[in-house]
Amino acid sequence: MTREFTRSAVVLLAMTLGSFSVSGQESESAKDSGQSRTVTVALDGSGQYKSIQDAIDEAKPGDTIHIQPGEYPEDVTIHSKDRLRLIGAGVEKVTVLGRERVGVFHIGKWPYGATHIEISGLTIREHGGHAMGIFNGKSIVLHDVRINGMLFGQQVQDVHIENCTIGGSETTGVQFADSQAVLIGNLIHDNDHGVTVAGKSSIRLERNVITRNLFEGVLVTDHATAALVSNTITKNGGGVAFLNMASGEASGNVIGLNQVGFLIAPSSHPMLSYNAVHNSEHNYVRAGSPPTAAPELQSQTDLVTEPQFVDSSRDDFRLKPNSSLMHVGKFAYLGALPPLETTR
Repeated sequence: MTREFTRSAVVLLAMTLGSFSVSGQESESAKDSGQSRTVTVALDGSGQYKSIQDAIDEAKPGDTIHIQPGEYPEDVTIHSKDRLRLIGAGVEKVTVLGRERVGVFHIGKWPYGATHIEISGLTIREHGGHAMGIFNGKSIVLHDVRINGMLFGQQVQDVHIENCTIGGSETTGVQFADSQAVLIGNLIHDNDHGVTVAGKSSIRLERNVITRNLFEGVLVTDHATAALVSNTITKNGGGVAFLNMASGEASGNVIGLNQVGFLIAPSSHPMLSYNAVHNSEHNYVRAGSPPTAAPELQSQTDLVTEPQFVDSSRDDFRLKPNSSLMHVGKFAYLGALPPLETTR
């Protein structure tokens, strides 16, 4: 399976999230008085630190760490920290490579957590198959981050992941266990599974593009709950699976060009509405040994129709202007991406 993804799809997912300005360095007197500071990490020694980890270790609540361009060959851990911002110069300019351990970037470390942490503007490259782990933390925000490898979260609350690109994992792109998180406007691609929601997790997925995963785009299992709203889940082995005692809803999604649309266990309890399904083998399958086609699982409001993407061969998953997936139910359009605008 190809582990590459065209840059055009990333461009189509770009969202304006606001910028964060770095106003300069605080004086030593400000540092001594406990006021928040902005410090700089630069490999060439032009900042206060040459190591991201050194800057984190000395950070106080409210500090901002600005990371200059470069490839940083280090493992990074944030734990026992509160109100800390890591702002990289951009995903194309800052890469954290890892060094020795499996998992390059950790937020939280058993039994210590971290709270109110914000990370943006950098790339995290996997090491040993694992790129980023979030453990025992609360109020964690990732935006405009590229993760090459697996993002794993366990026993974390109030995690917000927005406008990130996550892909290239030999297992799962994003996996949460016993956690609470929201994922909005991300591109999740070229993994074995796209997103796995397990344990007693409660996860919301909204306006994500989830594509080119070998198995399911989204797998909800155990006693987890997931709300899937306005996602485009396409060109995967399977679309969405609710297994074991999983529950939740799937509404306003485009689930097309997969082998299977929905795979639903008899013991699970999803609510489906206003989804567009168009898959090569079956749109609805009941899990079992063997799985069986189950068209009776279709919601009365679901649409079985070709989504009319602009160009799926080039991973342009916007809807064509004449798509039948606009103005459906309460949705201006189904799926993650606004339709292509017509030109006069």
